[in-house]
Amino acid sequence: MLDGVPAAGLARRWGVPQCGLFRRLTSTLDAIHDLGSQGVPDGATVIAEEQTAGRGRDGRSWHSPAGGVWLGMLLRPPPERVELGVVSIRAGLAVADAVDALLGEPAVRLKWPNDVLLDDRKLAGILCEARWQGERLQWLALGVGVNVRNPIPAGVAPRAIALRERLPAVQRVALLDRLVPALARVGAGIALSEPERAAFAARDWLRGRRIRAPVPGRAGGLRQDGALLVDLGAGTVSVREGHVELA
Repeated sequence: MLDGVPAAGLARRWGVPQCGLFRRLTSTLDAIHDLGSQGVPDGATVIAEEQTAGRGRDGRSWHSPAGGVWLGMLLRPPPERVELGVVSIRAGLAVADAVDALLGEPAVRLKWPNDVLLDDRKLAGILCEARWQGERLQWLALGVGVNVRNPIPAGVAPRAIALRERLPAVQRVALLDRLVPALARVGAGIALSEPERAAFAARDWLRGRRIRAPVPGRAGGLRQDGALLVDLGAGTVSVREGHVELA
């Protein structure tokens, strides 16, 4: 059961080919890679009550106790070149739209490359991993972690938030009903569309702020491939990956 909803009905409810609900996994991403190697179709979803080795970007750990949304989805986009940054941005937009729908107001901001913020604190994170055979993409594993009703460790409470702080009665299934169908569409198209870039710009937490890493300058929005644009003063460069540090 997930918030009283039988696991057997989740896939039909969300329009995905299958959905596995687990009490405990090392990581939903690991489970998705296992499913990918077995030929499971696009859109297959895994949800864990807890992750014992959840991970974020650059090998960082992700605290994943009961009460949060710890989700993995298998994506099999067309075999042409895929931009992981584009998929991550679209997933962030999907999370933001789902949370805003519950809040009833446009409150969520996005911090490149993969952070979802509420009240200037981290609510959710996105991680996308690819598996290749030579130069041919086999599948993408999309991981989404959202703090919903889970406790926030005291050490990160100043910079992390759970959705229940704003919505005390919130249920995970209410978020997932909005989120999972949207995530199933994030693999379509190589480049961000103008409406997608505009939607990100409206939520862009970094835009206009001075940063010192990954390169020093002023954040200036996104390219169509999801790269961060940084104004150096004498010109603009694009950054495809890296950890952002404010100046």
